[in-house]
Amino acid sequence: MGLLDLFKRKKVDTEAARRAALLRTGRVGEGVILDVTITDAGDITHVFYNYSVNGVEYESSQTLDEPQRQHQADYYPGARITVRYDPHRPANSVVV
Repeated sequence: MGLLDLFKRKKVDTEAARRAALLRTGRVGEGVILDVTITDAGDITHVFYNYSVNGVEYESSQTLDEPQRQHQADYYPGARITVRYDPHRPANSVVV
């Protein structure tokens, strides 16, 4: 190990960090599933959703993590979902 290796910043998975921060401190809102991506096996892997903050509509999408895939019945189009969003940047959101 070289001397410079001691001072290198460790790379952080920015998506995981963003998701963890929103789950920890994001405001809670309600959204609706618009569409889903389904595998050949019939599993939902990706959701497209919308939600409203202060009268402004936002649309986003998210790949479901493993615990969410265990409850696929919660993510069919038209289903109501819980969303956590950043109050300073409401377009930054995650499905709970």
